[in-house]
Amino acid sequence: MMPVVFVSHGTPELAKEDSEITRKLAEIGNKIITKYGKPKGILMISSHWTTAGNCIQETEYPDQIDDVSGMPNDLYHISYSVLGNLELSKRVKNIKKLKVKVDNSWGIDHGAWSVLVHMFPNKDIPVVQLSINEIYNPKDCYEAGKLLQELRDEYLIIGSGSVVHNLRQADWTSDKGSAECIEFDDYIKKSVEERKDEEVISFDNNPNSKYAVPTTEHLMPLLYCLGASVNEKVEVFNNIHTKNAISMTSFLIGYDD
Repeated sequence: MMPVVFVSHGTPELAKEDSEITRKLAEIGNKIITKYGKPKGILMISSHWTTAGNCIQETEYPDQIDDVSGMPNDLYHISYSVLGNLELSKRVKNIKKLKVKVDNSWGIDHGAWSVLVHMFPNKDIPVVQLSINEIYNPKDCYEAGKLLQELRDEYLIIGSGSVVHNLRQADWTSDKGSAECIEFDDYIKKSVEERKDEEVISFDNNPNSKYAVPTTEHLMPLLYCLGASVNEKVEVFNNIHTKNAISMTSFLIGYDD
């Protein structure tokens, strides 16, 4: 059974970085392929595709979405053109409790390609995006993740967001995190490591939650990932804080040593 990965992607510029963070992403990708072989496809749950309901892409040729603005010009020249996987789309559609609809109006967005360009640079693994259901509360996202677990026989599930993501409080010159950023990140990390999933689901009880995730879409992919991997072992990577109010903390879950 394939593992599950939650990746904090920070800002779109991650795509063009050569850093400790991106080298670790490459290491995680290689680690997965070495142990499990190349997945038949990736089910990507990105914080940058939210819909009123559950939507899945069903196309052989998904578009790359340049859903970024105000970034350096070289970022717009990064290409991550991959195939879709109709079999994976069908399997998600067949999970009746999800009540999934097909929506090909979106594509592979920067929440996906900014990390996949490092994890799987050969662009030879098909990618299908599943939207975050904006009607769901955190518990609903977790329960939806449980329904996706069956896909792990052949497919890799990746959630892409950030544990802490508050651009309004960002200091673009800083390579550290604020006290509020670090406290909330540590709270989530400890809860995930100890598999106290209910504490992650109830993240808004933490006094720094409004600072860390003023809007929740960047944390929701983690709830899907935890639901898809209940009680499985967690490896933390990229436990780094940056720009005052962004956490890069990421999790490899269910990797069987």
